[in-house]
Amino acid sequence: MKAKKCKKLGIPPGPIVAIAMKAIAAAEKSGDYPRGIKHILKRCVERPDAFVTNAHFGELARALIGAGRTPVRRARPGVPAPSTIWGEGFEKAALGQLNNACSLPVSVRAALMPDAHVGYGLPIGGVLATRGAVIPFAVGVDIACRMKMTVFDVPVAAFEADGDRFKRALTRETAFGVGAEFRNRR
Repeated sequence: MKAKKCKKLGIPPGPIVAIAMKAIAAAEKSGDYPRGIKHILKRCVERPDAFVTNAHFGELARALIGAGRTPVRRARPGVPAPSTIWGEGFEKAALGQLNNACSLPVSVRAALMPDAHVGYGLPIGGVLATRGAVIPFAVGVDIACRMKMTVFDVPVAAFEADGDRFKRALTRETAFGVGAEFRNRR
């Protein structure tokens, strides 16, 4: 395959074409692609994230992602973009907002954080990735709403065995709410 053909398949001009040519040569030599290199190359351009660990096309995929190529979601009517929900027990209205946002034709992927609740379009604590669009309502509007994560070098078994003690310590040593502060400096 020649560089001109690579460009027609969507490889951006410049050094990435050289990476593609190297990948094509190695893939052809391996004989691992009975459906054809052109087919695989086209898929790599469309979804570079699916090829980052591929033995032949991984370097090309990483170069495409580095050049701003992100996965293209093929919008299908009635099929929302995939989402990841971190937590449980959310308000039905917040989940409905997330589903509505995922149903937009520009939506690529979404996530809901553990502190999520109903917002003005997208749930507060919701994240929405779009292609070719900026959506002003897809921003949290809850002042001081945030999450913080602390990583403890303690085995999970210790938390399970002495959960009440950890809960008391968390409650005692964390200031909750807007303007909350400790009386004595910690």
